[in-house]
Amino acid sequence: MVAQHATLRSKEEIKERLRKPEVITGSEILLRSLVLEDVDCVFGYPGGAVLYIYDAMHGFSDFQHLLTRHEQGAIHAADGYSRASGKVGVCIATSGPGATNLVTGIATAYMDSVPLVVITGNVATTLIGTDAFQEADITGITMPITKHSYLVRKAADLPRIIHEAFHIANTGRKGPVLIDIPKDVSAELTMFEPVTEVSIRGYNPTVQPNKLQVDKMLKAIEEAERPIVLAGGGVVYSGGHEELHEFIIKSGIPITTTLLGLGAFPSGEELWLGMPGMHGTYTANMSIQSADLLINIGARFDDRVTGKLKGFAPHAKIVHIDIDPAEIGKNVPTDIPIVGDVKTVLQIANKDVRYAAKADAWREQLAASKKEKPFRYTDSEDELKPQWVIEMLYEETNGEAIVTTDVGQHQMWAAQFYKFNKPRSWVTSGGLGTMGFGFPSAIGAQMANPDRLVISINGDGGMQMCAQELAICAINNIPVKVVIINNQVLGMVRQWQELIYDNRYSHIDLSGSPDFVKLAEAYGVRGFRAKTKEEARAAWAEAMNHPGPAVVEFVVRKGENVYPMVTQGSTIDQMLMGDAE
Repeated sequence: MVAQHATLRSKEEIKERLRKPEVITGSEILLRSLVLEDVDCVFGYPGGAVLYIYDAMHGFSDFQHLLTRHEQGAIHAADGYSRASGKVGVCIATSGPGATNLVTGIATAYMDSVPLVVITGNVATTLIGTDAFQEADITGITMPITKHSYLVRKAADLPRIIHEAFHIANTGRKGPVLIDIPKDVSAELTMFEPVTEVSIRGYNPTVQPNKLQVDKMLKAIEEAERPIVLAGGGVVYSGGHEELHEFIIKSGIPITTTLLGLGAFPSGEELWLGMPGMHGTYTANMSIQSADLLINIGARFDDRVTGKLKGFAPHAKIVHIDIDPAEIGKNVPTDIPIVGDVKTVLQIANKDVRYAAKADAWREQLAASKKEKPFRYTDSEDELKPQWVIEMLYEETNGEAIVTTDVGQHQMWAAQFYKFNKPRSWVTSGGLGTMGFGFPSAIGAQMANPDRLVISINGDGGMQMCAQELAICAINNIPVKVVIINNQVLGMVRQWQELIYDNRYSHIDLSGSPDFVKLAEAYGVRGFRAKTKEEARAAWAEAMNHPGPAVVEFVVRKGENVYPMVTQGSTIDQMLMGDAE
């Protein structure tokens, strides 16, 4: 405790020193303002338009800067840092190609409501619009995928802009904000005066709900015989997981959590039915289709959850709790809309919510279904099955790791077979489905949680999109444990081509991929490979005993499919069950 108090004291002393008004450059204003926003780690890649900023960083020790090997790695790392910590992630890139290399990461964060402040350089203000070297209209390019963006014209505006950017990114429906700083602005001298207040005309997110709407929901719960809660990432982002748990225990309503909602409610509890949607559990999907009351808490009715909209939850009265009023009624007609912060709404509801007494038979029915219809697969003693690998990782870590994934079959198997009991332990690209996200996001998650085990689960396809970030793990001894589920194919694409395109396999062969063990060792990272269960357990044990980063390649069966599966155009009760059929 003494050390902690000393750290807090030193942070305040640093801030007090940095608040001192004086004439400094725009670059120095940027760095000071970031520290005053409690930034402790920035991910970036320098270039011509941000050289004044990086020059100001020379000898600057009030936050850590991690030099990634690609701008995409920087923004995915900032994203993972934010998801795993709840803080605003920050990244920096230069103008032109540096800025455009961030676009996929900005869209990833925007789709999943992740708060980022993205700082880009630009050519000097006198050159804007002249097609100067490495000029790109990054504010125009990213307008549809940011909450807000700024093109800074004067260094004196930087304190206000940076303070506003953090406020906008981390309030309301969270998301990325871009700050574009021309080179001459970063060099301009001006008086630095810190900004502590925020007043943004027209920006006032609704936090407090309409109490009458909450009362309508509580009345509907008392009358419901087959209620179900659908909880999404909004529960995690609002910090409302404890309030959600209280709400479920008091009401006795069974709950299903979306892909981004995993960890919002403990997966080990009886009322949790699993994940719904395209690759969700049989019980979760059937409960939604049979429910007479569906309470959506912080989810956006994504098409991978709803399946065919016309047949989604056909018997249910719909309650939708969301901080973004634009989401309510957008995809699914809503009977009881509740606009507000999820945590705040649940705090109010928990004061008066009563046990759903009419739903006793429903609870018994779903509990029986959950036991009868778990996720299943046919195991093998001759070859590694990817589902077994995920189960083994869960058992060996007691479910205590932060797990990040790339996108594809391995992502769905991780969601199905690794159980999450804590929020911010699951980091994955949901809305955009970005390959290349998994590994660099794990670096960010590890930087945010240096004392926790972070596992990055990847396919052999996505791993090759940002594999160069192994360098920074080796150089900085970032102890991420990288798992590669190697089936030598673009697995999810192959599955769709098998099931939907009549086995017409087209351009999915990844058999020419590198030797991942040698690739890891080339970067100075320990590498292991396993082809059998015995080898898998031994390799994982070695990786865990190694104090630094490690790569473990699991060579698995090539033709394995993810089940259940709801094909496009089907309702979510029309599931292909695979081995369970």
